[in-house]
Amino acid sequence: MLDSYGLIALFAIMAIAFPFIPLLMAWMIRPKKPNRSKQTTYECGLEFEDFPEEAQQVWVQFRIQYYIYALIFVVFDIEVVFLYPWAVAYNALGVFALIEMVIFLGILVMALAYAWRKGLLEWV
Repeated sequence: MLDSYGLIALFAIMAIAFPFIPLLMAWMIRPKKPNRSKQTTYECGLEFEDFPEEAQQVWVQFRIQYYIYALIFVVFDIEVVFLYPWAVAYNALGVFALIEMVIFLGILVMALAYAWRKGLLEWV
């Protein structure tokens, strides 16, 4: 029985060491030449000091469309999470579960059609 735990411990050690070994090797062989220009803030190809004073204090605003894409992705990603267990247990669930899933998918298709009709899926 102790041999089984030893094998599990070996796998756990390897699982912990596997990501850290390449990181450690990269840290050891990287060029180490720090200077002032490498430590300054760099954004969009412009030096931060080049912006006027009022522009340095403003939050960067993203287009709302990016958030819409993310929300639509999350909705359909959650749909897939609900579909997998349903598909696995389909034979045991019966007709009632089939009707429920058709209703669920119908609601999601209507939401997709609404988003499509409103033009939220257009990349402008």
